[in-house]
Amino acid sequence: MSSRSAKERIQDIFNAIDSIQRRTAGMSFDQFSQDQTIVKAVLYDLIVIGEAAMNIPAEVQALAPELPWRLMSDMRNIMAHEYFQVNLRVTWSTIQNNLPPLINPLQQLQAKL
Repeated sequence: MSSRSAKERIQDIFNAIDSIQRRTAGMSFDQFSQDQTIVKAVLYDLIVIGEAAMNIPAEVQALAPELPWRLMSDMRNIMAHEYFQVNLRVTWSTIQNNLPPLINPLQQLQAKL
């Protein structure tokens, strides 16, 4: 049994998304890719997102099938285990295009719990 509930893990995802968005607000890709402190902080938060997603029970994930649970955990695995293959352009695209659409479905899921 996990020490954190699904609701807490969803909050962890929200917190990580917020952290990434605050750190990268107003930045260009070039600014992002040249700031190793920001890059590493973002990679850490993406790992948190994937770890939290991976540990949300399947029955809870089934309540929000539109969320890319597997992709979130797969990204975490690449960043944690295949760190030498991390593509910052893909990371930047994820920040810009894939994180914002997670917020509303996660809010709806959290309200169900």
